[in-house]
Amino acid sequence: MRANSDLKSSEYSTPVMGLIFLKFADNKYRQYAAEIQQEYEALKGTRREKEISEIAIEKCGFYLPDHARYNYLLNLAEEEDIAKAIKAAMVSIESYKPELKDTLPQDEYFRLTRTDKGIPKQLLKNFSNIPENATGDMFGQIYEYFLGNFALSEGQGGGEFFTPRSVVRLMVEIIEPHQGTVFDPACGSGGMFVQSAQFIEEQRKKLNQSAADLFVYGQEKTLETVKLAKMNIAVNGLRGDVRQTNTYYEDPFSSFGKFDYVLANPPFNVDDVNISRVEIDARFNTYGIPRNKTKAKKQEQGNETVPNANYLWINLFATSLKPKGRAALVMANSASDARHSEADIRQKLIEENLIYGMLTLPSNMFYTVTLPATLWFFDHGKTDDKILFIDARNIFTQVDRAHREFSTEQINNIAIISHLRRGKNHRFIELINNYFQQGMVKLRENQAPVQQVSQQLITVLNDGTDDVKAREAAVDFLNLWDDLPDLEIQYQDYLQSFTPPQPSPCEGEGVGAIVPHFQGGTTGGLIMPRCEGEGVGAIVPHFQGGTTGGLIDTQNQAQQELSAAFKPFFDDLHLGLKQLDKTIRAHETALAEKAKEEGKRGQIDKQVKTLKATLETLHTDVKSAESFFIHIRWLQERFPKAEYEDVTGLCKLATPADVKEQDYSLNPGRYVGVVIEEDGKTEEEFIEEILSLNDELEKLNQEAHQLEGIIAHNVKEIAGDN
Repeated sequence: MRANSDLKSSEYSTPVMGLIFLKFADNKYRQYAAEIQQEYEALKGTRREKEISEIAIEKCGFYLPDHARYNYLLNLAEEEDIAKAIKAAMVSIESYKPELKDTLPQDEYFRLTRTDKGIPKQLLKNFSNIPENATGDMFGQIYEYFLGNFALSEGQGGGEFFTPRSVVRLMVEIIEPHQGTVFDPACGSGGMFVQSAQFIEEQRKKLNQSAADLFVYGQEKTLETVKLAKMNIAVNGLRGDVRQTNTYYEDPFSSFGKFDYVLANPPFNVDDVNISRVEIDARFNTYGIPRNKTKAKKQEQGNETVPNANYLWINLFATSLKPKGRAALVMANSASDARHSEADIRQKLIEENLIYGMLTLPSNMFYTVTLPATLWFFDHGKTDDKILFIDARNIFTQVDRAHREFSTEQINNIAIISHLRRGKNHRFIELINNYFQQGMVKLRENQAPVQQVSQQLITVLNDGTDDVKAREAAVDFLNLWDDLPDLEIQYQDYLQSFTPPQPSPCEGEGVGAIVPHFQGGTTGGLIMPRCEGEGVGAIVPHFQGGTTGGLIDTQNQAQQELSAAFKPFFDDLHLGLKQLDKTIRAHETALAEKAKEEGKRGQIDKQVKTLKATLETLHTDVKSAESFFIHIRWLQERFPKAEYEDVTGLCKLATPADVKEQDYSLNPGRYVGVVIEEDGKTEEEFIEEILSLNDELEKLNQEAHQLEGIIAHNVKEIAGDN
């Protein structure tokens, strides 16, 4: 494409994303095709007869006529004008879905073919293997790829960059959008909307509720990105309205006090916004306008710009919410401590009790920039005047050398801090139950591979060696898994002990009453019942024969005991692995000495390599088996009572007096403190590890010296100086 099209590298995403959209749309349409046809045939010839396109739009959000189906285009003969066929397909899709008018790429496919007619066909082949069960969120991830790899400079222009899905997911998990309106005034490709919709859908399935009524509103400066957002919304079946606007100067949705939720990652540190155009706008001036420290010169008056637009965005999020609305936004770390006029705005926001919480993200979470960032959370329905501070800088999963992300479990663990702060202690119990359930599945999955690998290790050690100690260590490790059946019995006993009690009806019993129900069923243990509509203004259920707090305390204690029962099992596994590591190192040394005597180094090296690979597999399998139990211990150690409490180095619920004492800073690091953790090693273990590392270093040094001699010899041979 670089060599044979008329498109710049920053323009590749447009025709490519169009075909990927078509593939996703076709995948979704395929899921409903039989149902659509069945209803069409059933109504045909009756007074209720409908066009097949009308039925399709009702069921899956759009209609794909035959000539717009992906396989039709894919199977066109090479001599056909495929660019023309793709354009016809896109025109047809837009004609049946007015929201997509002027959105899908059309003439761009002709620009691909000026010197190479085969490019459209090749692209169709490239994307034909996108699996039918791929979720719509993948569309946003593909856009992220193009932004990061092809349109890097364009993507960073004006401080813009794509928000990783794990960060968006965390934002959504904390503000918990359930239904209503979601606003993103810097919406990019619409990823915030997709994550919100997925969260709502997951909650709807858990609570057995009907489909939630969600409408999304987006604003974006760049036309091509607006088109991508519209495609993203369509392919995910969302209802919404995305407009191309400059949010600083245009307000197409009359956003003041209008939305239930605001989610955004605005451009950071923009310094060219005209003050005279925003200072009269209630969206921006309600809590104060950021201004330069020095007064503008006479000749500059009227053209004066803000020193930094970060607090314009912060103002916008605060003013766009309804009386009980919530917001989550990504902001540069510097905004948390910004001085002068920004500090005055921040103080006013704090004093008017609009800020719910602040969360510091780890570095290297974003693909196109390394800029550190903080998440801000607003809640107009707060019931107290405290602010939740979370320092998540040390919670991450390393993707590669330069990038990090949150795992699903890390998102859950951070979000549960907010749920506990809101008094939703049952969510903690539910999360621990979920980890136990997944942990048991992992253990069962890993038991057979671990036993198989352990047996392989024993076989290798039996193969022509007389290292009894090493074989015994491997056999002892294998025998540790004999304790698993007893642990499974304890887990089943726990489940049977905590079947859900019969709840009394929710308040409002009678005609139209909301009926409570349980999450998790009998296999999930005791989960607090919830009435539909949980959240702002929800009706809270109550129990017959006990208090909610008592039930949570009882199950929390049982979870603690169950976790304690598993700990010796994993401790023994780690001890067994440590012993294996030690004996294998000793075995390697013995083999090396033997090889030196017999001159069979190559054969011995192969055996050592096999041993080490097998041992590494054991470490990986045990780590995988223990992963969910590690999360259980992490949570229980920090919140042993299954209720919120301040945790040094992690979270702090600060009072207005605490914030005032810190000069109204909103930097979580100032509040949560720092914890210095022990590595858990005894002095003997530490010395042993250091000596082992030193032995390895000496071996490497010896090899290096040997290589130096070989290189020097070879150089002399080449130079003829030998």
